[in-house]
Amino acid sequence: MTMLASVGAGFLGLLAAIGRLAMFTGQTLSHLLRPPFYGREFANALMQIGYFSLPVVGLTAFFTGGALALQIYSGGARFSAEAVVPQIVAIGMVRELGPVLVGLMIAARVTSSIAAEIATMKVTEQIDALVTLSTHPIKYLILPRVLAATLVMPILVAVGDIIGIYGGFLVSTERLGFNAAAYLQNTADFLTRLDIISSLAKGAVFGFIAALMGCYYGMNSDRGAMGVGRATKSSVVAAAILILAANFLLTEAFFSA
Repeated sequence: MTMLASVGAGFLGLLAAIGRLAMFTGQTLSHLLRPPFYGREFANALMQIGYFSLPVVGLTAFFTGGALALQIYSGGARFSAEAVVPQIVAIGMVRELGPVLVGLMIAARVTSSIAAEIATMKVTEQIDALVTLSTHPIKYLILPRVLAATLVMPILVAVGDIIGIYGGFLVSTERLGFNAAAYLQNTADFLTRLDIISSLAKGAVFGFIAALMGCYYGMNSDRGAMGVGRATKSSVVAAAILILAANFLLTEAFFSA
């Protein structure tokens, strides 16, 4: 009975956590169309999440595309199918690797930063000061970051897709002996509109998840330095898991047929 009670308590705790997260999400979305709007905070979030994430996104996508081309060529050589490198690199980067890797990089870079920043503000009672000044914390701290991440992530994913394909192109033409014009033509012919739409849609969902997890764990952090560290760690773990789970569900929704 003790073991069953512990399992039941854990399950009830999971349901309670899901409920708290759902309520937090609903509160955030309910303020989307309500004034006031803090344009400066939104613009700052766009720069922090979008522009300053470009180097890590570009490097990650470039080396992933190059490594993918090498792996596909090596595996295809066993079946005399080396010619499929352009097509597989393109579909692999656009459908899966591009959105997922960019989402995980944003979770590592942005989610942790948002959680640490908001948790520190809570510890130092800056959030209480905002309430005293009649400024809603969700409107001022959370909504600009969530909205900015949701809007800018498709752009980051598109940049990552392009750079990843270019990494595969560069390795294929310089190391594997592919013709540059034929490689680009095969890439363009193989990709469809659905591939691109699914990639951008995944980017928007992943950006929403990454920013929301950072804000949620930051707002619900414990007091003290240990609370800030725990909130930061938990936010990144939760964002990564939810991004991978959302990737599966979106892939099933777009490509199950």
